[in-house]
Amino acid sequence: MVVAIVSCDQNTVTTPSSTVTLTVSAAASLKDVMQDIQSTYSQEQPQTNITYNFASSGSLQQQIEQGAPVDVFVSAARKQMNALEQKNLLLAGTRKDLLGNEVVLITSGNAKILGFADLKRDQVKQVAIAEPKSVPAGQYGQEVLTTLNLFDTLRPKLVFAKDVRQVLSYVETGNVDAGIVYATDAKTSQKVKIVATAPKNSHSPIAYPVAILQDSKQPDAAKKFVDFLSSDQAQATFKQAGFITIHQ
Repeated sequence: MVVAIVSCDQNTVTTPSSTVTLTVSAAASLKDVMQDIQSTYSQEQPQTNITYNFASSGSLQQQIEQGAPVDVFVSAARKQMNALEQKNLLLAGTRKDLLGNEVVLITSGNAKILGFADLKRDQVKQVAIAEPKSVPAGQYGQEVLTTLNLFDTLRPKLVFAKDVRQVLSYVETGNVDAGIVYATDAKTSQKVKIVATAPKNSHSPIAYPVAILQDSKQPDAAKKFVDFLSSDQAQATFKQAGFITIHQ
């Protein structure tokens, strides 16, 4: 713990630092809602500063494995969290599933695309999807297209993005005809519309696990923040943003 040393009449007095900074690495699809959470949390715990690092879950996993100083990790899939847990990088007993989501197909207003099957049309030239190897949204998207027997057919049309928010941007700007994102991503934009929701049995269950890192310098403050994420107040914020809440 950082201490402030004050000298007074030759007596040294130590007082605990009044501010704690937590570094939270979170999946890109959580960017908007986690910033809302931060605003609410700062009112409840004004002595705690939250610094966010948003990126694809795979990129965040690699950063943590390479020693990046992180207190809390929120992944968009269990795969990345499992990898860290297998390497004993998580603080025991702190991991839990936080949220769920849905996979949707979006366009910027192309009336010719009314569902996933329409992606095979000749008029549809490019379809954006996040990189399946490192981005959970891309993994789920590939699973959906595979289940619907579309992936091989659409492979020449696919444009792979670094994360799900880049997919959203590609559709918003009209650089692609359609994209596959989370329902919550689509909800953040006024420039796209959802034309189809993937059947739940067409992809792996979507879960956003959260955990404190073993090397966190502020485990107590991190635990308070993680507990807050499961609170009724925070869960209401997640639900308003379109996430599926998981009560434990």
